[in-house]
Amino acid sequence: MQQILLGIDRLSTLVGQTFSWCILLLTGVIVYDVCARRFFAAPTTWGYDVSYMLYGTLFMMAGAYALSRNGHVRGDFLYRNFSPALQAKFDLTLYILFFFPAIFAFMISGWTFFAVSMAQNERSMFSPSGPIIWPFKGLIPIVGFLLLLQGLVEVVRCIQAIRTGEWPQRLSDVEELDKQILAAAEAKGAEALAAEMARGGEAAMLGAVQAAAQAPAAPRQPHS
Repeated sequence: MQQILLGIDRLSTLVGQTFSWCILLLTGVIVYDVCARRFFAAPTTWGYDVSYMLYGTLFMMAGAYALSRNGHVRGDFLYRNFSPALQAKFDLTLYILFFFPAIFAFMISGWTFFAVSMAQNERSMFSPSGPIIWPFKGLIPIVGFLLLLQGLVEVVRCIQAIRTGEWPQRLSDVEELDKQILAAAEAKGAEALAAEMARGGEAAMLGAVQAAAQAPAAPRQPHS
């Protein structure tokens, strides 16, 4: 089960990180459009449409990624003081009452929105060039599906936390543990760490990781 949860985390991460490159495209479009308008008196006929579609794509496609990293904004001045089990009960209630109904409505209305736009070969009315916009609207049901998948993962995590009293690992936690293991291997030596893990199992590995994390950093050698 944990591998399935982490696999969906990886899917959300891949999609989010891939579409994060839209920020560079968006920056380039805006810079080009501003320079063309200010310095050459030749504003583009497509800059506005491309910029809002790039921004919308970036914003939507990062939603599941942010959810997988527990990165969405929450008013946690009380929540952070709850026990993990109580946090999970609170989250599970909100997912059932608000998240899933909203996501289903988002997917259904988004698909209808996209289908009508594609049938009409809809074009933008905001610029003379009028680029087609139905592919952009086609992202809406895709985003809804990705959020639905990640939401199901979060519900499973809530149930596990209620049963065990501890939050299960997320992909970000696993990645951080991998970095700590590499740091421990560098500090203790790979062969020594492997032998210690073979003798003591997971507890020995965690102990070595904690020791490496608490050890003071080696001083940097001055450049000659």
